[in-house]
Amino acid sequence: MAGLVERRETGGVVTLTMARPEAMNAMNGALLDALWDEVEAACVRRDVRALILAGNERAFSAGADLKERAGMKPEQTRVFLRKIRGIMDLVERVPVPTLAAVEGVAFGGGLELALSCDMRVLGKNAKAGLTEVSLGIIPGAGGTQRLPRLIGAARAKELIFTARRLSADDALAWGLCTHVVEAGGALAKCEAIAAEIAKNAPIAVEAAKAAIDGGIGAGISEGLLLEQRAYELTLTTEDRLEALKAFAEKRPPLFKGR
Repeated sequence: MAGLVERRETGGVVTLTMARPEAMNAMNGALLDALWDEVEAACVRRDVRALILAGNERAFSAGADLKERAGMKPEQTRVFLRKIRGIMDLVERVPVPTLAAVEGVAFGGGLELALSCDMRVLGKNAKAGLTEVSLGIIPGAGGTQRLPRLIGAARAKELIFTARRLSADDALAWGLCTHVVEAGGALAKCEAIAAEIAKNAPIAVEAAKAAIDGGIGAGISEGLLLEQRAYELTLTTEDRLEALKAFAEKRPPLFKGR
């Protein structure tokens, strides 16, 4: 697993870069294990303000490693599917904001990994799609659930049923990402967004994410109750008092995550 995921940290922002360039960052068991270890470690750290997932200029990830899958028995395939679903769920549950910097291809499980993040930025050269039906299977790591929630059921059905590969501009028009930048610039854009996030009160950011994620799929009454409870968590923090003091003193606040 050594070297399959490279970690870099700047100003509370952790960037995890998948490093299987010879296989277009296709996800085999070893890469999934490495991702799990790094993401889980970031989840429990109180000094992390945002998490970025990235690949290289040719591929965010081409999806599951089909060469490895071809040699698996049915039982082994089920174990692999549990593992790949598990990493998507883990990324989705990261308490701090998560961003996917997508260059090159993001197909199948690669796009499902990006969909597990809060935000996606695509380089102009990116191609994205859930292409599984062209291989006789369906998206099995959350794609049939996360994509409709993001872009609507009808559009998600069209993309999945046709196995279409969207250009970066089409992905933006369909609501699959929040920004399209020049080729090679996706990571820099994610870093800029993450730096903006990192300036704010970390407990408040986490509470806002929890309220949004918890409210999706809930009724408005349940969602508003979640928002109220998340808001109340911020009222007694040192950061809130620091923000009020900084406002009165006309200076930037110094948040400590307490």
